[in-house]
Amino acid sequence: MTKSVNTGFAILGLIWLGFIGWLLMLVPMRDEAKDWTGSLNPGGWMAWTFPSALFFTIIAGLLILFTWLAIRFPETPRKGILGIMSTRGDRLFISLLGSAFICLIWLGLVGAPVWGGLVVALIYAAAVFRWV
Repeated sequence: MTKSVNTGFAILGLIWLGFIGWLLMLVPMRDEAKDWTGSLNPGGWMAWTFPSALFFTIIAGLLILFTWLAIRFPETPRKGILGIMSTRGDRLFISLLGSAFICLIWLGLVGAPVWGGLVVALIYAAAVFRWV
C-alpha cells in the first residue's frame, strides 16, 4: 500500500515539475529577452502571466506535498502559542493567508516590487510552522 502511494505521488510530482517546465516555455519573448510579466495567452479572456500561473502552480504543489505528508506521516494536532489546536494543513492555511496580507500591506506602504514582502512572508511562514 505505502509503496503504491509513494509511486503515485512521485508520478504526480513529476507531472507537476513538467507543468512548470511547460509554463517556462510559454513565457513570451520581447526584444530577444524573456518578458516575464507578458501575457501567456494574448487576446485570451484572462490575463495569465508567468508569475500568476507560477503562484497557483506552487499552491497546487504544496497541496500535493501536504497530502502525501498526511498519508505518509500522520500527525496529531498540537497546541501552539496561539492556544489553538493545529495540524500541518492548518498551519499552511494560516501562513498562506498571513502572507497574502503581508504582501498587500507591503504593496500599500512600499509599492512594487514585492521581494521584501516575500522575504517577510517567508519568515512569517517559518515562524507559524515552528510556533503555532
